[in-house]
Amino acid sequence: MAAVAGSSPVEAGGGGGGSGSSSSSTTAAPPAEAEAVAADWMLEFACYCLCRHFGEGRAAPFRRWRAVAQALIDGLSKIPTHQKKMVYLCQLLIRIAEGKNLECHFESEERMSSLESALSFWTLLEREEIKLEKLHGDIRRLIQIQIVAVHMENGYFKEAAEVLERLFTDSESDKPLRVKLASIIKSKDPYVPLLQTFSYDLLTSKIKSYIEPLMKRTESNFLIQAATKHVESKGLGATALQNKTMNENDKRNLETNQRSVEEQQTITDQPPGGIKKPTVRPHPGQKPRVSSALQSLNSLQSVEKHGDALACGRRRQRWTYKEDLELKSGIREFGVGNWAKILVHGDFNNRTSVMLKDRWRTLCRIEQG
Repeated sequence: MAAVAGSSPVEAGGGGGGSGSSSSSTTAAPPAEAEAVAADWMLEFACYCLCRHFGEGRAAPFRRWRAVAQALIDGLSKIPTHQKKMVYLCQLLIRIAEGKNLECHFESEERMSSLESALSFWTLLEREEIKLEKLHGDIRRLIQIQIVAVHMENGYFKEAAEVLERLFTDSESDKPLRVKLASIIKSKDPYVPLLQTFSYDLLTSKIKSYIEPLMKRTESNFLIQAATKHVESKGLGATALQNKTMNENDKRNLETNQRSVEEQQTITDQPPGGIKKPTVRPHPGQKPRVSSALQSLNSLQSVEKHGDALACGRRRQRWTYKEDLELKSGIREFGVGNWAKILVHGDFNNRTSVMLKDRWRTLCRIEQG
């Protein structure tokens, strides 16, 4: 029937229980307009899934929906005005996810990295905004800094200098950051405090803050609503609720273990005479149990004791260049303050976590001076 083309989504999708006389109309190919509407729903749904998995840090499902979104985008002969922001956002997230891989290229010009391509889509997204907030400027600066940082981390210092020239104009507002980054490139040290502060993790965190309100607006998507109704009608919501409860319990257990590790780390950072035995209190109704995290904690304790015993019987040793690199690498992986973890995973010459902390303070003073 011709009238179906102009009906609402629910009306167009209904009629499954009608008589056999309507079979010819249901098997007919949908009009181009209906196909376009369905493609619009699918792209919006794919964008929603991309945002959700990016926000949750789930790499495998993100890659699956990346392929779906890219196929739908490639099928567009021209990007409709109402879909521009959605398409630009998908392309941004895809490139940010590959940002640390300099072997991955999205543009025909091979010297342009994934992050440089991401910056171009971020510029397009900014143009779609009615008003630019502080968050927009923060993300732009973080992308620029990380483009340089990723090149330096991979030892491409010449390329880092070249990309710096492409990134920044001669405007006075760009000059302070441009000069600072140029100085960092000359030092050939990718682990300076500036690059550690404005890190890749901070960039992804800011982007997650940007996409969060967009996801809430996308929840009105027809496919999402239809799928939600189907889940509720089949009684699958109870399973989802059970899984959610289990995930929350796992999260609480993880937080408990993390607090235990932090307490132990605080203890190992104290002078030997001031050490007190920690008391770990379980949540009400929760039975004390030894987890893998606490077992790891015991190994950290033994390493610390061993390190302290060695430190007592030797003279103070000078820090080598290799140890400095190990320290900077550990800080990049685990963050400032996680000295016990850095000590376990790094290759140090009979050091303790206190020594690592003191050395990092010294390096920061040298950098600032």
